Amino acid sequence: MAAYRALSRRSAARGFTPAEPRPEGELVWLHAAEAGNLLAILDLAQRLCTARDGLHVLVTLPERGDLQQARSAVNRTDLVHIEELPSEHPSAVDTFLGHWSPDMCIWTWGELRPTLISEAGARACAMVLIDADTGGFDGRRDRWLPDLTRELLSDFVALMARSYPAAARLEQLGIPRGDVEVAPALQAGGQALPCDDTDLADMITTLGGRPVWLAAGVRKTETDVIFAAHRHAVRYSHRLLLILQPAVPEDVQSMTEQAATEGFRVSTWSDPGEPGETTQVMIAEDAEDLGLFYRLAPVSFLGSSLTPGHGGCDPFEAAALGSAVLYGPNVRRYMPFYTRLANAGAARIVKDAHTLGAAVTRLIAPDQAAAMAHAGWDVISHGAELTDRVIELVEDTLDTRQEQHNAHA
Repeated sequence: MAAYRALSRRSAARGFTPAEPRPEGELVWLHAAEAGNLLAILDLAQRLCTARDGLHVLVTLPERGDLQQARSAVNRTDLVHIEELPSEHPSAVDTFLGHWSPDMCIWTWGELRPTLISEAGARACAMVLIDADTGGFDGRRDRWLPDLTRELLSDFVALMARSYPAAARLEQLGIPRGDVEVAPALQAGGQALPCDDTDLADMITTLGGRPVWLAAGVRKTETDVIFAAHRHAVRYSHRLLLILQPAVPEDVQSMTEQAATEGFRVSTWSDPGEPGETTQVMIAEDAEDLGLFYRLAPVSFLGSSLTPGHGGCDPFEAAALGSAVLYGPNVRRYMPFYTRLANAGAARIVKDAHTLGAAVTRLIAPDQAAAMAHAGWDVISHGAELTDRVIELVEDTLDTRQEQHNAHA
């Protein structure tokens, strides 16, 4: 370790400048070491914040080029903070840990940073390794300095591998087999968006069994397709209601006017007593009500996906609440999520008004939507197992730290 530190002083960049001030309160540091699994890491970060009041999560990335992608994919920017990992130079490590002062570290996959990890351990930062894989422990340092890797791993209070071969790799590095827990690979599980129970009960009563479909995150360039598809579907189900939620709040007025121009009886969610029995299109101004609308709509089209440049919406939010997912071809930001749902039969791609209208017409039949919703729930449940285990571990660790702090106060 001493030799490694000496080498780091000569070869690693010395400086580190924090991206933002450290927030008050508890902070968990989550390192995303594996390329390609960023969305699952961010999902875990946001679920941790939801599970524990006042908790902030710092997500670090090994490559600066991923910072913008990560920041654009975070919903809770007030609670989830994105930072580039410092170099291994002792000065950079000292500045990073001194500034962020994490209460706990969750390191994923592998590619351990010896200076950073050993110094975090020296500062009494509880550390957990999750989702360990053979690829994360196949570097030159792991092969030629196994004693160093074993020393680093001994600083972790819990070790979780994504497979039995990964657990065997840790055992080869000197970790007793009984100290490694084998758990499913980390996958995003989606969060159930909140909903006011009174609003839900009132809307169910107001709708009186009317069929409903939702178009969420819709861009102005997509409204022609949405309204043409709705006109097609209404011919087969004349009481069908479209709830349309614009991606940009400033577009509410123009979309309301377009719906009226298209000949639909239109209202907005904020209008008293709406939707009425004859309302055909209801414009929902606020994305914070999506938890309610996903629960009401057995089928949802997720916008920002028909035209390029936006990257789509998070489909797990709909699937977690039992809504079948339709989407356009431009979903680059969430492609791994859509792929998992589509492979399970829980999501279906549409390309134009004809395919969207036909899909809505078919899926408003309860048995069709229910089959897709069930498949979506299977995907969500499979991704939640390790996440739930980590949340429980974080809660227990932080509670113990708080009790120890109170005892010494």
